[in-house]
Amino acid sequence: MLRQTKHLMVKDKIKEWINSGEVKPGEKIYSENELVKIFGVSRHTVRQAVGDLVHEGWLYREQGAGTFCANGITQNKPNQHFPRTSGKNIGVITTYISDYIFPSIIKGIESYLTDQGYSLTFACTDNNIEKEKQCLQSMLSRNIDGLIVEPTKSSSYNPNVNYYLELEQNNIPYLMINQYYPQLVPPHIIVNDEKGGYMGTEHLIKLGHEKIIGIFKTDDLQGVHRMQGFIKAFRENNITLSPDMIITFSTEEVDTVLLEKVRKVLETSDEMPTGVFCYNDQVAISVLNLFRELELRVPEDISVVGFDDSYLAEATETKLTSLSHPKLEMGIAAAKWIVSAVEKRNQNDKHSIVFEPELIIRSSTAPVKGEVTQET
Repeated sequence: MLRQTKHLMVKDKIKEWINSGEVKPGEKIYSENELVKIFGVSRHTVRQAVGDLVHEGWLYREQGAGTFCANGITQNKPNQHFPRTSGKNIGVITTYISDYIFPSIIKGIESYLTDQGYSLTFACTDNNIEKEKQCLQSMLSRNIDGLIVEPTKSSSYNPNVNYYLELEQNNIPYLMINQYYPQLVPPHIIVNDEKGGYMGTEHLIKLGHEKIIGIFKTDDLQGVHRMQGFIKAFRENNITLSPDMIITFSTEEVDTVLLEKVRKVLETSDEMPTGVFCYNDQVAISVLNLFRELELRVPEDISVVGFDDSYLAEATETKLTSLSHPKLEMGIAAAKWIVSAVEKRNQNDKHSIVFEPELIIRSSTAPVKGEVTQET
């Protein structure tokens, strides 16, 4: 028997259980291992069948608890009659949830939504496209009223666009924060990342630095836009930027090869760089640790600028110059927007919000030795 036939057989049987009442709405279905034994099929076949049923609204997943039955609904109208524990439920999908700036963003979202009587459903993608797909399937199966999303790998085409179009088809408002998918251009709340990249780089240039390393994460638009600002600062100050001074990395490389790339630039450069602009404060802290290992003094030998003005900026002995990110304010603004959209108060208001960054100068940057600078 062909695998596709087995896959459809498993789907049809589970739907039969739901329609006959053998499995009732809210009840947990058999585990993956049990379904493998019941049907005598592979684990892959079971996962494919269950995944389809989740997307189609027959089932829903609870993280850490299992897979449960939704109402018996028609395959072509997923989620239409899904029972809710609350009539006011907002989904929140972030790339990360428990570290760096994300707890502050989530705190802002949660504080406003709970005050308005809304319940929240959180999910995290770890900046992984497949995990984002699973999160979106789960949110759709819960029949949420609205969705706040931080995009996953926003600088390239996202194969999960169809789920966002499904949200639009079902009149479920959604808002993107920190960045947005260019192919959708949805309402969004972001920081002016290009301007931040420009401001941080120009700060170094005015301190007399011309040989500046730029480190950018390029699978997210934040990094792309910050790089644009970095390059623009060189052009507008009539300084030649050497191509080998730009270091790029992806999500998967941040904990593996990124610092080796930095080390290689330092070792092979004809002229020792005197400044570094970092994609964010996390990267900047890693760079500071590398410089300590290499016995490079900050800022005496090399100046460092971060981005996001996170708690990390003041967590080390050398306090980090950084660009501000309105973490709490962004969360509150996102929550206000989604509540207004759900309650139909802003049907004609599709505006987006762009926060302007502020340069926070601390002790990680200083003038190049012997230079008269333009900074006051």
